[in-house]
Amino acid sequence: MPLTEPFVFMGGTFDPVHNGHLRTALELQQWLNVSQVTLIPTGEPVHREAPGCSAQHRLEMVRLAVEDAASLCVDAREVDAATPSYSALTLASLRQSLGPDRPVCMVMGMDAYLGLPGWKDWDTFLSLCHIIAVARPGYTYPSADAMDDFTRRYRVESTEELWQRPCGAVMIHELTPLGISATQIRELVAQGRSPRYLLPDQVWEYIKQHRLYGYK
Repeated sequence: MPLTEPFVFMGGTFDPVHNGHLRTALELQQWLNVSQVTLIPTGEPVHREAPGCSAQHRLEMVRLAVEDAASLCVDAREVDAATPSYSALTLASLRQSLGPDRPVCMVMGMDAYLGLPGWKDWDTFLSLCHIIAVARPGYTYPSADAMDDFTRRYRVESTEELWQRPCGAVMIHELTPLGISATQIRELVAQGRSPRYLLPDQVWEYIKQHRLYGYK
C-alpha cells in the first residue's frame, strides 16, 4: 500500500442510488483494500438527460444509503458547485483538496470509459487521477476502438502499480454487477409498484415521503 491512503470514488447521477451501486462500491473497496469508497452524486449532468429529481434529493438519498456503511461515504462537491458537473472540474477540485501526492482513482463503467473522447478535457484526466474501468467478466476490449492506443499506453495490471504514483494509470477490473437499474426503479414507482429490495429501505422511505418519481 502507498504511504497515503488512496482516494477512490464513483460518480453518477444516482437517480436513485440502489443496491447495485452500493454492492459495486463495496466490492471495489474490498478488492482495492482501501478504507472507503466515496460516492459523488452529479449536480447538473452534462452528458445525459436531466435526472428524475433534484440534485439535493439525490444527494440526500445517497447520504441515507451509506450512513451505516463504514466502508462507503458521500462527497457533495458536485451538488454544491455553482458549475455544471464536468469530471475535469471535479478532478481538479479533488486534487486541490487532497494535495499532489495522494493516489486518486476514478471508477467508471466500461461504456463510459470508451466514450471518454466525448468528455470535456478528458485528455487531462490522467494528470489528476488513475482511472479504473469496470468490465463484466470475460469482457474483450475492442481493438479497433478509438481508446485502444490510450489504453495500451497507460494500462497497468496490478493495484501495486496504481499506488506507486498519484495518477497516470488505467486499470480494467472485471466485476459482475447486480442486475438493477435506476430506470427500472423509477418505472416501478411511477406504476405504483414497490421497488423494495432493489434499493435500501431508507431510500425507498425517502422516495415515498417526498413523492419522487411519480409516487402517489
